[in-house]
Amino acid sequence: QVQLVESGGGLVQAGRSLRLSCAASGMIFSINAMNWYRQGPGNQRELVAGITSGGSTNYADSVKGRFTISRDNAKNMAFLQMNSLKPEDTAVYYCNAVIRTFRGDTYPYWGQGTQVTVSS
Repeated sequence: QVQLVESGGGLVQAGRSLRLSCAASGMIFSINAMNWYRQGPGNQRELVAGITSGGSTNYADSVKGRFTISRDNAKNMAFLQMNSLKPEDTAVYYCNAVIRTFRGDTYPYWGQGTQVTVSS
């Protein structure tokens, strides 16, 4: 069993910051990519940022320069620092990780999501 649990969401005013955390636990042998997705009202789920096990990162154009993804491999955690938040960043944010278990299986796993609401 593998679980991903997000935390850190909330309600903030535009221009402020939030830091999301994602903790992976369970029968984890290794974690490859870790990603943050979001799904706003009436929108499809979109990739916000990703980070490889080696630390290479990629970002959606809409968040470049404002969001920073990082990870702590020793703790099986990923983070998303979100600065200069805008109302259009309002969404449920999901952590996603490609995990190899001790059984040898490799699958993408998802957290339950954390709500981020940015007021104008």
